[in-house]
Amino acid sequence: MKDITVSSNLKALQGPGPSQGLGASKIAPDTKGPSFADTLAQSLDKVNTLQQNADVAIQDFVAGDTRNIHETMIAVGKADLAFRLTMQVRNKIVEAYQEVMRTQV
Repeated sequence: MKDITVSSNLKALQGPGPSQGLGASKIAPDTKGPSFADTLAQSLDKVNTLQQNADVAIQDFVAGDTRNIHETMIAVGKADLAFRLTMQVRNKIVEAYQEVMRTQV
């Protein structure tokens, strides 16, 4: 004898689509692209490079090696924007982590 409520609850857990059983849908990780950690490390390296370029541009301008204030301000603006974006990504990652930690098992 089959209980219809158990069957309907199992189907609801499986979601839409053909019935594959609870453990049958194993998804293989996509190994073609770089990992999240690699992407994050590359992005942080780029932000660091922009910060260093801005520092060099400021030092060159103050020392009188260059008289082009426009390029100096563009380098500082790029570094500032990249740093702000990095901080927003960091805040979102921390927020997601905190949300996962609040999840009850």
